[in-house]
Amino acid sequence: EYPISLIILELLSIVFQSSSSLKASYEDWLVNYGLSVSPFHMRWQTALFNRQFYNWGRWKPRFLYLWFSMGMVFGIAAMFGSVILLGKTLMQTLTQMLTEAPTAQNDRMLQVVVPGVNLPVSQLTYFFSAILISGVIHEVGHGVAAIREQVRFNGFGIFIFIVYPGAFVDLFTTHLQLISPVQQLRIFCAGVWHNFVLGVVSFMVLFLLPAFLFPFYYTGVGALVTEVSEDSPANGPRGLFVGDIVTSLQDCPIYGVEDWNSCLGDFSQKSQIGYCINAATLQQLSFSARGMCCCGTGSYSDYSFDCFLCPLQYACLPARKVIEASKVCRTNADCQKDFVPSFCVTPSLENQTRLIRVKHPPHMDMLFVGHPMHLQYTVSLSSFVPRHSFLSIDLPVVIETFCKYLISLSGALAVINAVPCFALDGQWILNSFLEATLSSLIVEKQNRELVGFLILLAGSTLLAANVALGLWMVTAR
Repeated sequence: EYPISLIILELLSIVFQSSSSLKASYEDWLVNYGLSVSPFHMRWQTALFNRQFYNWGRWKPRFLYLWFSMGMVFGIAAMFGSVILLGKTLMQTLTQMLTEAPTAQNDRMLQVVVPGVNLPVSQLTYFFSAILISGVIHEVGHGVAAIREQVRFNGFGIFIFIVYPGAFVDLFTTHLQLISPVQQLRIFCAGVWHNFVLGVVSFMVLFLLPAFLFPFYYTGVGALVTEVSEDSPANGPRGLFVGDIVTSLQDCPIYGVEDWNSCLGDFSQKSQIGYCINAATLQQLSFSARGMCCCGTGSYSDYSFDCFLCPLQYACLPARKVIEASKVCRTNADCQKDFVPSFCVTPSLENQTRLIRVKHPPHMDMLFVGHPMHLQYTVSLSSFVPRHSFLSIDLPVVIETFCKYLISLSGALAVINAVPCFALDGQWILNSFLEATLSSLIVEKQNRELVGFLILLAGSTLLAANVALGLWMVTAR
């Protein structure tokens, strides 16, 4: 949804520009402050940071030469790799469209993100912040590399296109055209190189986060509940509460959020697990029922009774008494111990519904009935448990989530910008690469430009096809 504030600013800009008495002063005001306003696009450019950019560009010349030379190698490799990745993603998308396999979407490394559709509104702050930071780091790479190669730096700016923020640098084009193709490659590849480095640094922070937060938070003891949505089946007097620590789901131990997601994923793929009960207890607790449905169930928050499939019959059993302190099983053979006749009884449930015992001591076990993914989507957890009561339970989650967005979006920015496509860094990387490698093989510059144009046309088509089909998969299906 387009922000109301931007709509108001654009309407005001239209009003000022259409007024003969205000147009000149308004345009002068925009120029003085480096502002530009047009439909769906706003940008601000300044020379305030030029001194800082020049300081960075002249710091340790030898190191910067090696740094941006590494970036040049990475950028060229990324240009070829991005084409392979986009080709693979396109094939996966087409396969999914033809087979209508919904699980294939999760296997694609690149996916189109539409805020409010496949990106939760609650995550928009992380999303736009990560995009802006990734864009700034990208342009800082271009600017510092340009100064290192003696290209005049005119300024730095930030823009908003529709709702997406970004950054840019203004370089003196004539200087860019005068330097060698290898020098141009160091400049053009610097952006994707810095995005890659930002992704690596974010990954290292995410990986070492337990060590960084060790004095304040401990891990490996379970998954800490940080939020339970109002419509969650876990919301209730015998459900989960903020601050609870989940230690197991059925017989699946939980040491952190990854275990929680993995266990629920396994439950949704496998059949309902059973529970061991000895023959005497079974006879005492049950009353038999003929047919598939034997008795009315209690409320899911209490879940007093359920229909269990017992040997050769269905029986109504008090679910909590059967499940608590019972060993889980798949067959009767799993229950044979000490020569005591025992049976593996399984809740009789329909479709993808599962009965799951959730341990969160010291509270009574929660009995969840429903699709496991519903529990996963409506309960938020953290692997970090505060050592002191005054510490926030949300801080580690915020850091984790932001690092994941930086890794994802900075990596995506590196891949997309490296594609040999018109108007992206890949266009200039390709042109400089062809000049550096084919000038002796294809003497005529016009022929080299034709080769570059054809490659750019193919790359642009490949990227456009991925974006178009990706949007269709997200919005139309």
